[in-house]
Amino acid sequence: MAIILGLRLKRGTTMAKDNAAIVREFADEVITRGKIEAAGKYFWEDMVEQVPMPGQGPGLSGLQDAIRMMRTGFPDIVFSIVEQITEGDKVASRFEWTGTHRGEFFGIPATGRSVRVWGIVIDRLENGRVKDTRILMDTMGMMGQLVVLPAGKP
Repeated sequence: MAIILGLRLKRGTTMAKDNAAIVREFADEVITRGKIEAAGKYFWEDMVEQVPMPGQGPGLSGLQDAIRMMRTGFPDIVFSIVEQITEGDKVASRFEWTGTHRGEFFGIPATGRSVRVWGIVIDRLENGRVKDTRILMDTMGMMGQLVVLPAGKP
């Protein structure tokens, strides 16, 4: 058995390794380095976001718009994949991203606060590109770090 980023793969399971690498490359090149137009190297035009961000349009262009919004709000975003598990054509990635809120994000003006946000994304790949994806992210934790949550009533 081979171990790749803490993953155990059966000998000869190169597809799982390759798919995990594709997801890591996407996170680095497109999200962290901001090469949003390169997203088409990693995602199909008709990809499906199973859990879209509020207002996110369909397909690759919707994904690119969502990333632009993230990078507008957090221009210094660093998206790190901490752990990956692969099975067949699917890759589950536990991630963490950090950034400083320097621009508008979901209508919230820049606060100048730094955030650390965790989440999990599950991608299904076809022929080396993501066909569908779902991301679950600690949005409430992020809003708390930005100190934008309304105070609760006693």
